[in-house]
Amino acid sequence: MVPVFTPQGRPMHNDQILLLETSFAEVHSVGEAAAALFYERLFVHDPSLRRLFGDTDMTQQGQKLFAALRLVVNSLRNLPAVVPVLEDLAVRHTAYGVRNTHYDTVGVALIETLSLYFGARFTPELRAAWTDAYGTVASVMTGAADRAAEHQRAVAV
Repeated sequence: MVPVFTPQGRPMHNDQILLLETSFAEVHSVGEAAAALFYERLFVHDPSLRRLFGDTDMTQQGQKLFAALRLVVNSLRNLPAVVPVLEDLAVRHTAYGVRNTHYDTVGVALIETLSLYFGARFTPELRAAWTDAYGTVASVMTGAADRAAEHQRAVAV
């Protein structure tokens, strides 16, 4: 098993991965409501992001969100296997107008959604596990977006 490292370079421990797996299973059981809450929080934190979704069916978008979260959570014990998928997702998102700064807002909305869902059960340990996991994903995705942008600039020259 390849260890999972947080953006700070610390390994993600098995107890953190277990927290993520069990908490995701619970929140996934109310996926549509949780996804709606996530997008509500996202647009509260940055109303300009609403334009990126245009006339998108937000129920379907919520399903895509949870499919991506499920993929990541299910891949935490072998993160290198999912890195190419995350990199491809990041590059596709840049075509939709997503910028690296948006990942911070997404992270805030995700943690806030989980906090609202779990309430007092959203312990500091659970918060740290989700924050580390999201930070790892965001780091992979922003790195891929940066490399794609650099490639585009090199090709344009």
